[in-house]
Amino acid sequence: TLDNAVDAVAARASIPGGAFAYVATPNVDHVVGLSNEPGRRPLYESAWLLLNDSRILKKLGAHAGIDLPVATGADLAERLFDDVIDRREPITIIGGDEASIAELKRRYYLTDVRWHRAPMGLKQKPEAIVRAAAFAAAQPSRFTFICVGAPQQEMIAYAIAQRGDARGVGLCVGAALDFLSGQTERAPAWMRGAGLEWLHRLLSEPQRLWKRYLVDGPKVFSLFARWRASMASAS
Repeated sequence: TLDNAVDAVAARASIPGGAFAYVATPNVDHVVGLSNEPGRRPLYESAWLLLNDSRILKKLGAHAGIDLPVATGADLAERLFDDVIDRREPITIIGGDEASIAELKRRYYLTDVRWHRAPMGLKQKPEAIVRAAAFAAAQPSRFTFICVGAPQQEMIAYAIAQRGDARGVGLCVGAALDFLSGQTERAPAWMRGAGLEWLHRLLSEPQRLWKRYLVDGPKVFSLFARWRASMASAS
C-alpha cells in the first residue's frame, strides 16, 4: 500500500551508507512495453520495490484473485516531499526542465537540489544513461528522483545500481515531477479513484498520448486473457 511504501522507502533511505536500491512503479504502459520487449525484465527484477501504479491492473488482478494495492509513483513522491524529505537535505533529480525544477524548489522550499538534465531519446543513447548514472552516484542524496518515462528511467536506475558505488533510494516516478511542480495538472481525485486518470491525461495531451492510451494500452486485456488461459492449462 502507499503507506507501507512510504514507510519502507523512508527507512531504507535512512540506512547510513546503504547501497543504492530503486523503486519501479509499473502501470499498463509498462506491462504492454514489457510484452513487446522481454529484454526489459531485468530492469524490474532488479528493483528493490515494485509498486502497482494502475487501478486497471488492480481490477484485473482482482479477477484473478490477486491483491494489487495501488501506490502510484506520483502519490509516493508527493508523500515523500510532504512528510519525509527535509527541505535542507540534498535531493537528486534526473529529468524535467529548468522551470519545473525552479517551481518544485519554490513549492517545497528546497535548498539543495542536484539536477541532471537528461536528453531526449535516452533509450537509444547508452552514453547518456551512463552519464546520468555517474551523476547520481556522485551525489550524497538519500533520494534520487528519476523522471524520464519508461523504460528510460528504469534503465538509468539499473545502471546506477550496477555501478556498486551509489547510495540511497532511486524512485522511477515518471510524470510525478510535472505534477508536483504544477507543469501538468493531475486528474481530480474522483477520476483517479474511478480509474480514469488515463482519460484525463489523454484529454490534456491528446497529440502526445493518444497512441499510448487508445492503441497500446488496450492490449493489456488480451495479455491478461492469454495469461489466464496459460495458467488454466498449466493447472
